[in-house]
Amino acid sequence: MTPVLPPGLGEIIRRRRELAELPIRRFAAMVGISGPYLSQIERGLRAPSDRVLRAIAASLRTTADALRSEAGPQWDPPPAVLVAIAADPRLTARQRQALTEVYRAFVAMDAEN
Repeated sequence: MTPVLPPGLGEIIRRRRELAELPIRRFAAMVGISGPYLSQIERGLRAPSDRVLRAIAASLRTTADALRSEAGPQWDPPPAVLVAIAADPRLTARQRQALTEVYRAFVAMDAEN
């Protein structure tokens, strides 16, 4: 049985795919996996193998390590505000990205003080 993906990584993959304006089926084909499998990864229901994560990263023009690093060292569940931003159907992918970046910047500033 494949372990459950820690929260964060799937969301990052989905966000980057959406920013690249790649439909899930097209992106899955680029990676060499099925659309349903990619959907499960993005929703945090399945963990990609190292090979699949490297293929996802290459298709997003980054590295698997960069994706893991962005997810954070502990891959903690996202704060409720980020969950709400990600779930709001009224926001476009770019709006979600911008709000997420602003939120993380504010949190980072608070952590420095």
